[in-house]
Amino acid sequence: MAESTAAPVANGREPRRPARSEKSAAADRRVADRREDETEALGRRAVELAQFYAGKIETVPKVPVRSLHDFALWYTPGIAAVSRAIHADPDRSFELTGRWNTIAIVTDGSRVLGLGDIGPQAALPVMEGKALLFKFLGGVDAVPIPVEAAAPDRLIATVEALAPAFGGVNLEDIASPKCFGILERLAERLPIPVWHDDQLGTAAATVAGVINALALTDRSFSELRTVLLGAGAANLVTARLLVALGHDVHRLTLVDQKGILSAERDDVDELMLRNPWKYRLALATDGGGRTGGLAEAVDGADLLLAASTPVPGTVRPEHVRAMAPRPIVFALANPEPEIWPDVARSAGAAIVATGRSDFPNQVNNSLIFPAVFRGVLDARARSIPDAVVLAAARELARHAADAGLTPEHLLPTMEEADVFPHIAAAVADESVRLGLARSKHSHDEFLALARSRMGRPAALARALARAGLIPPMPPERVRRKRSP
Repeated sequence: MAESTAAPVANGREPRRPARSEKSAAADRRVADRREDETEALGRRAVELAQFYAGKIETVPKVPVRSLHDFALWYTPGIAAVSRAIHADPDRSFELTGRWNTIAIVTDGSRVLGLGDIGPQAALPVMEGKALLFKFLGGVDAVPIPVEAAAPDRLIATVEALAPAFGGVNLEDIASPKCFGILERLAERLPIPVWHDDQLGTAAATVAGVINALALTDRSFSELRTVLLGAGAANLVTARLLVALGHDVHRLTLVDQKGILSAERDDVDELMLRNPWKYRLALATDGGGRTGGLAEAVDGADLLLAASTPVPGTVRPEHVRAMAPRPIVFALANPEPEIWPDVARSAGAAIVATGRSDFPNQVNNSLIFPAVFRGVLDARARSIPDAVVLAAARELARHAADAGLTPEHLLPTMEEADVFPHIAAAVADESVRLGLARSKHSHDEFLALARSRMGRPAALARALARAGLIPPMPPERVRRKRSP
């Protein structure tokens, strides 16, 4: 759990805002209790529906089968000609099979949704949910592949062996720091895009949210003082992207479970061997000129990006009150944020975001990954560098203004579906510009492709529901409250 000590009053300084009354603190606790009850209720309902539907996705034919004679075309003997064509030119697998639109969702289950190391079998429901989002939001066919692989080399070898079947790879819920090395090595070895959503997807959505939060509070990257609570996959990449956008690296402060990360910390030499990605950031930021814990880090900060422990209270009201006037707080842990939005706002936060869809301002990788993969698959890109990630983030931020940019509407929601084809087209454009695309089209052509391919799954789901092939959700079970 990230360090979370009280705000200091040392050096003769008083807190920037007065402490709240016991009555206010009690109200905050009641809000927190209500939110926890709501989260528990959502979990119970999710289990009921998982039992009812027995999974979230299935494979269905996309070609007509009028009689058994058609299998002579779809299988033997006709299929041999298709195989010979691909043998002569392997890139034709993107034209003659579903590879062009199919990705693998690969996990070892070592860090799942804030639940920790629960293993590949318990990770499967999350991977199925991810596949559903890929299909429904991005028009991308995704195959969940939980892998029993204790060592990174085994996971890498498994993905390499499977790669000929896919147009891209989405790594998911793999613990830090091994996730960094796995992504780097697979990106170097494979001729298809490899993406780790907990790094790149969360960081891109976060950066998009920050872009708009700065606009709403009249701040700029060059003057920003930012605290990143949690030095795992998401925040290490977020820091890298913030610097690429002009954030002064010396005004970044990272806080992990041992406190502020700096070049002088006792364990920095150990980090050089155990986590070189964290080590390099420790040297570059040097704690933003600060030492101590979270309380010292947030004093006077403009922006807090928490991607740490899913325990409300990890960030406390006094931390928010110690920040600069009109602070920005992103509490992104799932399934529960580090501080409940109501509590953060009552402590003075001007803008609050979480990773959850049931609160305003969801900053979640689901806003990014379906469109990014739509774009790289349409361009048949070979990789996804940071420039492509930033193109997606900028486009997501830009389209929030379509429905009005406000403190309660920082980014488009998943229901604002028109934004996703634009992100896909921006990603495809950037892939072409960087020379990574096998398939090159104009912006308008990429946009039309994305709209067509991303719109099909919702229409298909509606047709299946009308035909009774997708049964309606059963009513929720009525639960009686236990008597005291």
